[in-house]
Amino acid sequence: MDWKKSLADKLKQDNKVRRSEQETKEDEMMLFTKFYTDWKGGLKGPNSVNIPRFYYRLPADDEVLQQKLREESRAVFLQRKSRELLDNEELQNLWFLLDKHQSPPLFGEEAMINYENFQTVGEKAGIKCKSFFTSKVFGKLIHNDPFGRISIMQFFNYVMRKVWLHQTRIGLSLYDVAGQGYLRESDLENYILELIPTLPQLDGLEKSFYSFYVCTAVRKFFFFLDPLRTGKIKIQDILACSFLDDLLELRDEELSKESQESNWFSAPSALRVYGQYLNLDKDHNGMLSKEELSRYGTGTLTSVFLDRVFQECLTYDGEMDYKTYLDFVLALENRKEPAALQYIFKLLDIGNKGCLNVFSLNYFFRAIQEQVKVHGQEPVSFQDVKDEIFDMVKPKDPLSITLQDLIQSSQGDTVCSILIDLNGFWTYENREVLVANDGENPADIDDMS
Repeated sequence: MDWKKSLADKLKQDNKVRRSEQETKEDEMMLFTKFYTDWKGGLKGPNSVNIPRFYYRLPADDEVLQQKLREESRAVFLQRKSRELLDNEELQNLWFLLDKHQSPPLFGEEAMINYENFQTVGEKAGIKCKSFFTSKVFGKLIHNDPFGRISIMQFFNYVMRKVWLHQTRIGLSLYDVAGQGYLRESDLENYILELIPTLPQLDGLEKSFYSFYVCTAVRKFFFFLDPLRTGKIKIQDILACSFLDDLLELRDEELSKESQESNWFSAPSALRVYGQYLNLDKDHNGMLSKEELSRYGTGTLTSVFLDRVFQECLTYDGEMDYKTYLDFVLALENRKEPAALQYIFKLLDIGNKGCLNVFSLNYFFRAIQEQVKVHGQEPVSFQDVKDEIFDMVKPKDPLSITLQDLIQSSQGDTVCSILIDLNGFWTYENREVLVANDGENPADIDDMS
């Protein structure tokens, strides 16, 4: 046996196998490329499904013609949507048809309608009303009527509300310059400025005050609806919240004094907030220093908290403007709201760690203890207050409190008041006495001296 020849033959076979494997891989890649190319090209065939275009580039600033075309297209679209809504005459006709097709028996003064008559009215009311006369809408409004009917008044109010929402959305969309479904601060300012003449409750405002009123109104929208401070708000969010209802409530010429005082958008409320700002501004430079802001409210906010306000909030040469002041007021007047708690929490979180630990609590409460001493009272032990705070909040981490912990506990306003405001701490500390003396005027903070 020739071992040399056998070994040479074996090496030739191995080389042939290796070449075959390499060739196989090349063949696989070639086939894959061919099939993939055929498949990709095949999408354009008549029997294939094309993926619809889902991205449309916005025109650049220098593309004037495209921008004008887009603006005109949006205007035409919104006009068409507006024409699809029920006008006053059509709403009156709908009410007439509903009243005509009442379903007996009559209970009291409440007019009712069953599903059969409901469908009949839907057929007669016209194409614009078609979306309201569905089984889904009927099912939403049916309650405990033994005859399976719904209230005509409730249904008509439902229709009115829907029409109003669509009208308002179209109205807001006209100010959406970007056409992306949100309003920037300047967009909302223009909307409210042009809305003022249509609100009878604002007739007494002087035109020189309009800019301050608009600023006051817009800040509430942005404080609560733009927590990330992106500078824009979704139109859907504006419609979903109650702020627009409060603003348009000012159309009521007979709005009570109590309702006006509790409405942030009313003339008395706006004048009150702006008047407080002017009263605090002792040097009349249009800005507030820390010393001037310390007189806010009852004048019992701690200096440590005010230091944090001027460290974290936007200031100009160490002083606060009216817009920043509005955020401050909205936070302190609405301490139960998540947006207000987020504002205060950021100030309390001195280490920017996303949580309040024992050090943070002690840092702020020491200022409360110092004020208590100034008023001649025995300071409360921090350990006791710390334990009470953790008992109230019940955080997931027994050593620290997050913003979510504060919100979920429903005690966030109390905790914040204890840490930043002597008056708030005094109210909490004497809560049992105040409850016992319910009906009597609680002692003023000055009585502690």
